[in-house]
Formats: sequence, C-alpha cells, structure tokens
Amino acid sequence: MRALLRHPNTNRWHRLASATIASLLLLSACGGARLDPIAPGDRILAFGDSLTLGVGSGRDNAYPAVLQRMTSIEVINAGVSGETSTEGRQRLPAVLDEYRPDLVILCHGGNDFLRRQDTSATKANLAAMIELMQSRGIQVVLIGVPEPGIFLSSAKLYAELADQYDIPIDNDTMADLQGNASLKSDRVHLNAAGYQQFAEAVSALLSDAGALP
Repeated sequence: MRALLRHPNTNRWHRLASATIASLLLLSACGGARLDPIAPGDRILAFGDSLTLGVGSGRDNAYPAVLQRMTSIEVINAGVSGETSTEGRQRLPAVLDEYRPDLVILCHGGNDFLRRQDTSATKANLAAMIELMQSRGIQVVLIGVPEPGIFLSSAKLYAELADQYDIPIDNDTMADLQGNASLKSDRVHLNAAGYQQFAEAVSALLSDAGALP
C-alpha cells in the first residue's frame, strides 16, 4: 500500500493545538479572579448592611466575627442596618480612611431590592465602590445578594460587576441561606448557624482566590 502523504505543517499544527488546549485547561483549573495573599497583621473590612452587622444573632456571631476566629486575621465589621447602596457609597470613603484595609468583602444592595429601587442605580453605586477601592490598591471580593422572589437567586448585576472588574465573587451562598428557613432568624436575617455558614463560604472564597492558604 502506498503511504499516506502528510502535509509538512501537520505535526506543527497538532503541537500548537495541544499547547492551546493545555493552556485553556490550566486557566480553567486556576478558576476566576485571583487575590494576593493576606498575611497576619493585614486587615479585612466587611462592608455592608444588616447581613454584615449580624442582625438576628448579634455582632459576636456575625459573619465578620466568625471569619476572624476562623482565620486569625483581623476582620472589621462595617455593617449598617437598613443602609442602601446610595448611603453605602457615601459612607465608604470615610470608612476606608479610618481603617485602611488590605481587602474588602462587599455585601451590599439587599435593602435596595427590598425597597424596589432601580437596579441600574444599585449597580452604579456598587461599581463606584469597587472603583474607589481598586484606585486605592485595596483588594475586593463581592457577595451576590438575591432579589425577593419565590425562586431565590442573586441579582445578575453581581456577576456582571465581578466580570467587569475581575474580582472574586460568591454568587450562590446568600441565596441558598435566604432560602433555608432553619438558618434564618426572621424573613431577611440569618441566625447564628446561618452566619456561621456564611463565614465558612467567605473563607472558602478567599482560599480559592489565593488570599488565604
């Protein structure tokens, strides 16, 4: 039988294709936006509303306090109950000036949804907060918050912001917790067990992104 002719560039094409596929798989394995490691002595700021403050269980059981005990990293609770994203955007510069954090966990917008405010304004406020923190060299992670409804899922604006600003996001945990009555103290807020699970999810997010070992 006559041997099949092989184009001289065929092997080279296969090598390039294999290298491209390997690169894509590596990127997929690394997954998502990355963070610089947080070391002892660094400071994390938890910025948000009543879900950050710990309404329903108290500050000692709020997720920032639980996260601090889990990681031995200082986590400042900068939650304000009832705050909208407009108010948070106004408050943030002074909080950053006061605490000078190395990383901020941003969990905001829930009160906007409860008050049926324009989601485009909420997105613009969160974007302004992220831009302010990034302009100061502060790392940011984002927590998605669900809109009210029968089937809870995070508002799509959170994933859009995470993609736009290349920041890590947990887009599922809060919706899951809000949908589990055994983890809530009332219609909106979590109980101690709920805040514990919230802190565990945030710790996992920070670890997956490279901030924690």
